[in-house]
Amino acid sequence: MTQTQSAPGPFSTYLAITSFGIGTLLLILYLVFPQMILLIYAGYLYVLLAILINGITFLYLFYLFLIHRLKREIIAIRMLMLLANIPIALLYLNIVLHNNLF
Repeated sequence: MTQTQSAPGPFSTYLAITSFGIGTLLLILYLVFPQMILLIYAGYLYVLLAILINGITFLYLFYLFLIHRLKREIIAIRMLMLLANIPIALLYLNIVLHNNLF
């Protein structure tokens, strides 16, 4: 039995980690180069794309959660990993807005 058969939705784990990594990289680049307005636009575009892709993935995981009764625990953990990116993104947004306003 492979990992995909034992635990559906492994893509979501990679997506959560990748989303976090790209968001962190964009924040670090912005903090190093605060005058580059292009980074702010890239960051906002990234957030919109991440919301779309992560949202679709979350809905897919929710579907898997409903149909795979025996694997709900692992699916719920993967759902929480995706949801954990929301407060992190809000924190990053707060940092960028705070740096632009003051």
